[in-house]
Amino acid sequence: MPPVRTIAVINQKGGVAKTTTVANLGAALAARGHDTLLVDLDPQSHLTLHLGVEPGSRPVSMYNVLTSDTHLAAAIVRLGEHLWLAPAVIDLAAAEVELVGTVGREQILRDRLRAARPPAELTLIDCPPSLGLLTLNALSAADDVIIPLQPHFLALQGLGKLLETVSLVQHRINPDLKVLGAILCLYESKARLSAEVVADLRQFLAAAHGGSTPWAQARIFETVIRRNVKLAECPSYGKTIFDYEPSSHGAQDYQQLADEFLAVVFPPSPAVESLEPTAADPGAAPQPSGGAS
Repeated sequence: MPPVRTIAVINQKGGVAKTTTVANLGAALAARGHDTLLVDLDPQSHLTLHLGVEPGSRPVSMYNVLTSDTHLAAAIVRLGEHLWLAPAVIDLAAAEVELVGTVGREQILRDRLRAARPPAELTLIDCPPSLGLLTLNALSAADDVIIPLQPHFLALQGLGKLLETVSLVQHRINPDLKVLGAILCLYESKARLSAEVVADLRQFLAAAHGGSTPWAQARIFETVIRRNVKLAECPSYGKTIFDYEPSSHGAQDYQQLADEFLAVVFPPSPAVESLEPTAADPGAAPQPSGGAS
């Protein structure tokens, strides 16, 4: 089996559409035929609820996986074709205290994922809104980090601390960890502040480009997630935006984000690209002449 690409979706500030992004991006990836496992590592269990699973309704959850020898496969729930969930329960809040004396406590999730070989090529981890032990487990297990951001001044205030934590984990535990990029959520194109915050973020990332930090190759995803009431409503129905209101702006934005995400995570190989005919190629197929369309 090919290795699983694991992405931690993280922001210690709440209310930035982190769980919304995991649920709907995951569903869009599954709809494109990519086997996707969503891991709810937040004691609030919002991802679990968003996907229509009642916390505690299953005998095994991520709490059992982290605090005992329970195999990850026992916790996984099949949600539909190509989509699985490892649910959370409120008991996860006690896991940090229970694991305080455990050797290698920051790497338990990594070990469970490696042992389970989940039925997925992509794993998205919904992290809690804090930089505690649960988040450290996610960062230790991840290949990449995605940061959902609201384009607001206060939303950027904690970014430095978050990146500092990512850097520490890379240096001490997970040398392959890198920041894939930031996703702008709850975006309002008419708000002047949004443009100013985005400009500041672009400048910051451009200054880091080519350096040795985990965010040296990070990007701001071109797709923005617009503020949309349907995205706010669908969790209360236990549905993704595609099941709740597939014609909404929210559904359109996450469809587009999924396409961009896949182009970044699974870029076409140069060998494949070189086989594609071009206009300059003598063997290229003739192009239709211009006309009415």
